[in-house]
Amino acid sequence: MKTPPIDQFGLLLHDAARLLRKRFDARGEEHGLSSAQWRLLVKVVREQKTTQARLAELMEIEPISVSRLIDRMEQAGWVERLPHETDRRVKLVAPTDKSLAAYSSIKAAAGDVYSEAMAGLDESQKQGLVSALARVVENLSSDEPRSLCPELKNQA
Repeated sequence: MKTPPIDQFGLLLHDAARLLRKRFDARGEEHGLSSAQWRLLVKVVREQKTTQARLAELMEIEPISVSRLIDRMEQAGWVERLPHETDRRVKLVAPTDKSLAAYSSIKAAAGDVYSEAMAGLDESQKQGLVSALARVVENLSSDEPRSLCPELKNQA
């Protein structure tokens, strides 16, 4: 495979994310979960009991969207809302036995999707890809733009 030019980076990253979501949607259907519900379920299981606001923050979506997701998942028996110990206004979201039982199967399906996505890469390439993407996320996570890299400084 010919290496695409560097200016294709954004398009390739977008396409890879879209295709991963599509594959997760297909695998999630086996459990009756959309990719958004799958992501929420993983967050809830990891956090155990957390607020809707925290879930919205973790998923980087609006609280109303999280509320709707939780409504559907609660109706399907994946999560439950519990009263907060000290604040009557706050509800905690917790995994149910159903979600805890399905979690290992869901994690295995995620591993299958990742293996499929990285087929043809050796271990050092896989680690390099993950490290590079982690760096991209780190670079873009700050509200302050980082100094331009040398090759861009010359173009500015």
